[in-house]
Amino acid sequence: MNPSMAITEAPGLFTADGLTGLIFLIMMAVTLIGGIIACCAERLVRAIAGLIVCFIGVAALYYFLNSPFVAMMQMLIYVGAVCITIAFAIMLAAPEESRKNGPAGPLSGPLGFITAGLVSFGLIAMAMRTQFTSHPKINNGTMEEIGIEFLTSYSMAFELISVVLLIAIIGALVIARAGRSK
Repeated sequence: MNPSMAITEAPGLFTADGLTGLIFLIMMAVTLIGGIIACCAERLVRAIAGLIVCFIGVAALYYFLNSPFVAMMQMLIYVGAVCITIAFAIMLAAPEESRKNGPAGPLSGPLGFITAGLVSFGLIAMAMRTQFTSHPKINNGTMEEIGIEFLTSYSMAFELISVVLLIAIIGALVIARAGRSK
């Protein structure tokens, strides 16, 4: 076999690159399935379960991208704090009458489906034409390096994360204050 031909061949499924790609696709599927469950569930508890699955998939993607600290923070903050806070808020809120709302109009379902199809087709076409290259590892991703970057280069993002958590906690307290009986 010609050495230049081995470089251009697609990796097989049972090679290291093929299994890496398969694991990445499985993590993407878990994330997408969790998001679909969160959006399409009729009961709020099932929607939260879908949201938790989606966040776990995102954490797995972070871990796959050599960022275990960010993956752990995803699990602690979003799964452990935000989703559980939403679950407590739903449990403490007054139950509403279950009524099923239909679509807003006769074209809302097909129009949404066509729009989602066009966006999906555009993203797939763009992904097929893009040349993805692997980049060398920049740093070790230690907590010390991440802490220094958070407090210097990314201090605005660090503060925005704390604001999102504060809003989630205040929202849960507002809902819990009213309780089940008004």
